[in-house]
Amino acid sequence: MRIRTVARLAAAGALFCAASAAATDVNVIGLFPGKAVVVIGRGTPRTISVGQKTAEGVVLISADSEQAVLEVDGKRETLGMGQHFETASQTDTRGTVTLPADSRGQFYADGTVNGAHVRFMVDTGATTVLIPASEADRLGVDYRKGTPGRMQTANGSAIAYRVLLDSVSVGNITAYNVEAVVAQAQGLDVALLGMSFLNRTEMRRDGAYMTLTKRY
Repeated sequence: MRIRTVARLAAAGALFCAASAAATDVNVIGLFPGKAVVVIGRGTPRTISVGQKTAEGVVLISADSEQAVLEVDGKRETLGMGQHFETASQTDTRGTVTLPADSRGQFYADGTVNGAHVRFMVDTGATTVLIPASEADRLGVDYRKGTPGRMQTANGSAIAYRVLLDSVSVGNITAYNVEAVVAQAQGLDVALLGMSFLNRTEMRRDGAYMTLTKRY
């Protein structure tokens, strides 16, 4: 009986140590005065206020439109939009893609929509993936069965359809059932990789490079 009790205690201790050694991943995807939108681990995005402490022990010390200061596992880290911090690397088993910026500082990515090739421009300001109607026709997206509406563009109001894409892939990262908008808008000549895809990744900006790592 004593041997079994000791074995159980040892097993419990091993689990506790493993939990204590687990990495804390924090990704900043939104910044506002006094608030930040963060993704912790592989969870869903959440908004935290200055002074708030999450269940994972992450505390927001300060935040403005440029950066957030967070306390992670007792250490303070300053993160800008799209920047990521983790106390121990656990990204080896997850899909990762690194994108270089062009001469204007924009990030482009070759990917697929429902298995067909498409060229994306990364746009963290776009709520969803956004596809020009002409490109959707080429990709075989039957957007006219989607929910119709209108959207404002730089060239005025345009007809748009809200749809659900079977899959969107960039590199070895694939997301399924991705919300998107197909727009019949003048001047829109490139597909935008918006937050309906990017929210499923951790975004890390390092100078002229952006690294996306799949969360779920």
